[in-house]
Order: sequence, then structure tokens, then C-alpha cells
Amino acid sequence: MKNNVLFKALFVGIALTAILVVIYFAQNTNPHTEQRSSVTQYGITWAFDGSYECGQFVNGDWWVVGPVTVTSVTPGPRRATSTEVNDIGVNQWGDTCLKNDSSLRNGSMMVMTPSTAQGYDSRGKSYDPNISINFPYQLKADRSLISSISNDTIPQQVLFSDMMWEAEKSGKNIMKTAAVLTCLSTVPAADAFRPAYIGGDKQIFRLSDVQWDKLMNLAPTALMPNWQKFERYVERPWLDHLMGGWQGQWLLPTRLNQPAYGREYARIFSTASLMLHTKATREKKEKLLIRLIQIGIDFRGIAEVGGFWNEGGGHTSGRKFPILFAGIMLNNPYFANLPSTAIFHEDTETYYGQGWAGQKALWQIVIHHGIRTPYMQKSPDSWETGSWGEISERYRICCNAQAWVGQTLSVLLMKGKSTWNHNAYFDVVEDWMRKEDIYAANRGNNARPPEETTTFPPYDDFISEMWRTYRSNVPEQPDGTTNLFWNSQNSQWEANDPQ
Repeated sequence: MKNNVLFKALFVGIALTAILVVIYFAQNTNPHTEQRSSVTQYGITWAFDGSYECGQFVNGDWWVVGPVTVTSVTPGPRRATSTEVNDIGVNQWGDTCLKNDSSLRNGSMMVMTPSTAQGYDSRGKSYDPNISINFPYQLKADRSLISSISNDTIPQQVLFSDMMWEAEKSGKNIMKTAAVLTCLSTVPAADAFRPAYIGGDKQIFRLSDVQWDKLMNLAPTALMPNWQKFERYVERPWLDHLMGGWQGQWLLPTRLNQPAYGREYARIFSTASLMLHTKATREKKEKLLIRLIQIGIDFRGIAEVGGFWNEGGGHTSGRKFPILFAGIMLNNPYFANLPSTAIFHEDTETYYGQGWAGQKALWQIVIHHGIRTPYMQKSPDSWETGSWGEISERYRICCNAQAWVGQTLSVLLMKGKSTWNHNAYFDVVEDWMRKEDIYAANRGNNARPPEETTTFPPYDDFISEMWRTYRSNVPEQPDGTTNLFWNSQNSQWEANDPQ
């Protein structure tokens, strides 16, 4: 009997010890981390000088606890090969920002502030060898390493070719893809988003903070896009730290990462965000949502260190929406409390005034081959062929309002109009999509453009259908409190109350 008691006591003791060991390891280990001497993302491998604690953010990008010495990147920086093909050419305006220079391909950068300069590929006129990283490289904590793979042949088909005009299905872009390695001083939470790839403020945002109730559950329309396709469209980093408008778009990794033109930024964000407002399970929405929020985090990081987007007919469109979308979804005021230097395309190009046909919400080109002035106050009868009035109107139709429709509806569905805080932008889109032509009596011989009331058919018909079906379902919400006009002559905001 005594032996049985001792045996039971011993058994209980062993069992309790085992439970305590399990609890200890559960509380003191990180199952989402591992010791690694290299990591690989999108065909790019970073090798370290030893074994470091590594893991992946919720979007799949890698982090490493450092500082760490990156001994090499594969494929590594090199000169152009003898088989490389470069059809540089020029655009429709006779411009190019490329040159024949074979000194660097597959470059890497550590970017602290936005700039026109880049160290990825020497074919770009803005190439600066002094900012291109050489290996081995000491990557400090709270820094990000961006590495690229160059295109050996240009032009190349772009990732988004199915939604582009025939002449735009290929591009003369010099980068194929890019990936980001983030060095942190401590292990992040298992549900952490990657912090912005620019600057030294590696603020961490978490998937557990997402406010899922901010998304609607609208009945899907008949033209529902393919989820996997749009998940892929926003999967990889969208590099946006190259300032300078049209010049920067030649340098982007359009083959596998992102579009080059702002019109497609807005179109893709429009479709992706409206998909998230349709009725689907959280599991189905999660990947697309994570990737769209990640882009918003990156763009907000660029804004924090001086980024701005207000150049060209349509080049810099689409950056404000993902920032505000991320802020609404994460319920974090950081995204709406933008620095004064963060100037956005949609806001500088929309304002209140007296249009030639009675329009009150007007559109303008701010910069396009020089500083431009407003044109919609003047009747089309006064626009000479090839004048900037005529060219501006062409850009209004081809590249702006119809690209903004989906992101506008998404903001309204999320009660975000006051957060956006530029009412003229919303009124320009409302005028564009309104079926009734309320300005018909004043048009004279200048008919309403047939493109109005639509988005880009057939690819964006989903957006048009969502607008027609659900614009009337938008919840009541306050307007923005500030109405401003961007004066391109002095690059200043001016008061601009609705007329």
C-alpha cells in the first residue's frame, strides 16, 4: 500500500512537471521565429554572416533581429550582360528618363527619404552609384533593405497588361521585381504588418487591430472580379519613394510588382477595396485586406519623411486612398494626421469655381511639362487645337475622374468623407457618374463627353455596377471641414469655399 502511494505521488509530480515545462515553453518561445543564415523572397536571397532570429510579417515579407551583416544578395549587383536588349525609345511627348549605361543591374538601396535618385539600375538617368549598396553591408536595426532584379530586356510586358490599352501592355521599365528585408531590434508580434520600407521609424501595426466591422457585406454583383488575381496584384511591395512624377514611372518594377501610372494605382485600389465590401467570409477577405493595408502603411511612411504626390496629368493619382483606408481599418489616427508636406494628386486637381457650363466642382492639371493654370472656367469654344485647355480636358477624361470612382465609393461606404477632408474631390466624381446631365442647357454645341457616367470598360465595369447599385446605400456622414484650392503658380493652398 505504501509503495502504491509513493508511486502515485511520483506519477503526479512527473505530470505536474511536464505541464509546467509545456507552459514555460509556450510562454517563452516564439513559434513564428527561427534561426536562419539566409532568407528568400520573390527570387531574391539575402545571406547573413551567421545565424539570426528571423520570421515573416503577416504579408509574408521577412524580418531579422539585428543589427546584421548581409554578406551577399542573390542575384547580386552586376554589370549588364552582352545579351541584354534595350529598346529605350521615348514616350509620346518625346521624353525619356533612361540612358544606355551598363554599369549596374540588380541594385539594392536603404532609403531614408524620398528622392528622384535611385541605386537600382544605371539605365535610369537618376542613377546615383553612391546610394547603391555594396555587400557585405551592415544593416542596422530599424532599417529596411530593398533589393531588386533588373529586366534584361526592355520593353517588357507589365503585370497588369490585361487591364491596359494595347499600346500600354508593355513598358520600358528597367526593374523586374523588388523585395524588402526589415531589420528590427526585437521580435515583432506574430500578427505584425511590415513597417514602412522607408525611414527609421519602424512603427508596428497589427492584424488583431483590424476593425472588420468597417467593411460592408454587400451582395456581390454579377461582374465580381477574381480574388486570386487581385491578391496577386497587391502581393509585392509597391515602390513609391522615387519622386519626380513621370520620370519615376520608368524605373519601377512593373513586370512583377506594381503599375507605373497613377491611373492604375487608383483603378486597382478601387476594385480591391470594393471587393472587400462585398459579402464574403473573413477568411476569404483576409489576404487581400492585409496586402491593401500594407500598401497604405508604406505610403504613410513615405508621407512621414517628406513624400508628396501632385505632378502630371495622372501620374501621381491613387496614393491618398490606401493611407486613409489603412487608418480606418486599423482605427489609428496616425494615418489621417498627415504632415503638411503630404500633398495629394486628387486634392490639388479638384476645387470649387464657376465652370463654363455651370459646374461648381472643377478639375485642373497642376503640372504637366511645366506649371499649368485652371481651364474649366473657359468654354471649349475658346480652346485652340493642341492648347493646354484641350489637353487638360483630354486628361480629365482619360486618366482621372473615372479612375477615382471605386475608391470614392469605398471611402463613402466607410464613412470616411470627413477624414479625406477635401469635398471638391467627391463632387467631381459625383458629377462624373451622375446619369442626369444637369448642365445640358448650358453646353451649347459642346456635348457631354460619352465617357462620363462610366469607368474604364470592360475591365472596370464592376466598379460602375457597384456605384449604380450601392451609391444610394452610402450612410449619412459629415463633409470635410476644410475646402482648399491648390494654386500651382505659387504652390500654395488657398481658401476655396463652395460657390
